[in-house]
Amino acid sequence: MADSPPTAEQGTHERTFHGDTVTDEYAWLIDKDDPRTVAYLESENSFTDRATAHLSGLRDTIFNEIKSRTRETDLSVPSRKGGYWYYTRTEEGKQYGISCRVPVRPGETDPPSIDAGEPAGEQVLLDGNALAEGKDFFALGTFDLSVDGNWLAYSTDFAGDERFTLRVKDLRTGEVLADEVPGTSYGSAWSADGSALFYTTVDEAWRPYRVWRHRIGRPAGEDVIVFEEPDERFWVGVGLTRSEKFLVIEASSKITSEVRVIPAETPEAEPVVIAPREHGVEYSIEHHGHRFLVLHNRDAEDFALAYTSADAPGDWIELIPHEPGTRLESVDAFTRHLVISQRRDGLTALRVMGDGSTDSYEMEFPEPIYNVGLAGNPEYDTATVRISYASMVTPDSVYDVDLVTRSMVLRKQRPVLGGYEPGDYEQFREWATAPDGTRVPISVVARKDTPRDGTAPALLYGYGSYETSIDPYFSIARLSLLDRGVVYAIAHVRGGGEMGRRWYEEGKLLAKRNTFTDFVACAQALVREGWTSPQRLVARGGSAGGLLMGAVANLAPEEFAGIVAEVPFADPLNTILDPSLPLTVTEWEEWGNPIESADVYAYMKSYSPYENVAKLPYPRILAMTSLNDTRVGFHEPAKWVARLRAVAPDGDYLLKTEMGAGHAGPSGRYDAWKEEAFVLAWTLDVVGLTA
Repeated sequence: MADSPPTAEQGTHERTFHGDTVTDEYAWLIDKDDPRTVAYLESENSFTDRATAHLSGLRDTIFNEIKSRTRETDLSVPSRKGGYWYYTRTEEGKQYGISCRVPVRPGETDPPSIDAGEPAGEQVLLDGNALAEGKDFFALGTFDLSVDGNWLAYSTDFAGDERFTLRVKDLRTGEVLADEVPGTSYGSAWSADGSALFYTTVDEAWRPYRVWRHRIGRPAGEDVIVFEEPDERFWVGVGLTRSEKFLVIEASSKITSEVRVIPAETPEAEPVVIAPREHGVEYSIEHHGHRFLVLHNRDAEDFALAYTSADAPGDWIELIPHEPGTRLESVDAFTRHLVISQRRDGLTALRVMGDGSTDSYEMEFPEPIYNVGLAGNPEYDTATVRISYASMVTPDSVYDVDLVTRSMVLRKQRPVLGGYEPGDYEQFREWATAPDGTRVPISVVARKDTPRDGTAPALLYGYGSYETSIDPYFSIARLSLLDRGVVYAIAHVRGGGEMGRRWYEEGKLLAKRNTFTDFVACAQALVREGWTSPQRLVARGGSAGGLLMGAVANLAPEEFAGIVAEVPFADPLNTILDPSLPLTVTEWEEWGNPIESADVYAYMKSYSPYENVAKLPYPRILAMTSLNDTRVGFHEPAKWVARLRAVAPDGDYLLKTEMGAGHAGPSGRYDAWKEEAFVLAWTLDVVGLTA
């Protein structure tokens, strides 16, 4: 190590629940307004800088590799909406995208070819670089065009705390209106005539709970609350159907949902409930002609598709029955077709249903593991849809698919500069066996010349919460590992959604420990199959995946040489015990309520990374966080590292805090590449590949 690491002051804060009194000596770190907290974080940053100074050259090399492989001046495939083609382009040297449009020319059906360097005839709608000038952080919360294309609603966050200021731009004149609404949340929706804009705001716990209606040209003080959700377990959102006929207000907890609609032509009408909430029943709707399509899990663990009348919502009439093992994830409606996004056996798929002129079918793809989904598709009256496709060796690809003829046209594949050859790499599906006998899939990618004798280094990524699936994906940055002989793998552990709803159910609440033991089993399987060895294996995960990292560090430290925990949920029990903290109440349906249940309290205490730090031979640990994170407080990894230093002082632990960003880290693309280069250089140092 470079020198002696910082030592955090130990306090005497106590908590008592269910007869259990615990001293939390680092509880004071939660207060970012306490000068001691900032001083401690800055001292940790300084220590991390010194401890990794020898990697500065490697970081620069990796950053330049990412940069040189990326076409910096580029644009997305234009997408048609009404009389315009919309696209986003990037320019070399600029951090953020530029949103633009060009008019559709007479008779034009295919996306136009636009020179990214010298676009002709374009209208710039929003330039993220201009908005972000002079700011350390920048993010958009909404980018929403009115139905007629004349107005743009957009919202900005310059702190990383996910509270946005909403503004409206007149695209006919370029004028930004005086209308300004501070403190909004994500998303927005326009009425049909563009006279009203709907948006959401959050409560003190950062929960989106109110939907408002704003009249264009009027001050925000006159805005009207359209819907308020009193149940603290529920979040609300607002949107407009693709048909542009209905505004949709959705209230959802982790296990229950309820949908209301307002005709887009009468924005002041009272919202109509599609179906009253039933505990444990989730549903979403999509408008399609005379009906609302209803995707639901009522008596259907992996979801079924039904419909009900759009004029008088009532009974649900079955359209696609429940098929155990095939998880229906969403439905997208077009005038004459439905496209259902689903997953089966750990792979994503797209299913097409016609109006009788075409049979139901699934799109087919040649690779053994891949990820496919719809991409954009703002037009309702179309028989062509756009999809995105990628695998661990195939760069992100955009296709237009004719839903009648089933033909696919490749519109663009993400360019990888410097002579990338997919044939130089191989991807595999491995399977691990968990302690309870469950088979857990692993996606693996490596260069073809990588040895299978246990000598190769490897990085194993995991998440495993909220039914979020980490599907196979392509990464330019990852090539800097693969080309140095590192194997990259994704552990599709329980708690995620890769294998259907049951996969999620078996990795939450009082079954959460399966997530951790699955990950350890995946690490052991990689070793057993000759991909790597424990001495050369690094684990990585973020947010709830950071909880996974902390848990496996305590559970099986001998299986890993290093652990990267990004914005880790490292102190879950103390967080879930405090209803005043952001998001806590909404999380009880995911983790359990340890305030009311002694069993949940004991179970969470048994796996909490912070609660279970012991004098163990921990692998090297890199914890990364952001001061303005509203989802996982910076104090969680700070407390965790402080306790690691105190209890197991012989270990090698680093804490890196981004002092001006939120949950997603640095916002600009070059800043994000530098952050990734930092992680990859540290990873290569752990496995002995710094030359």
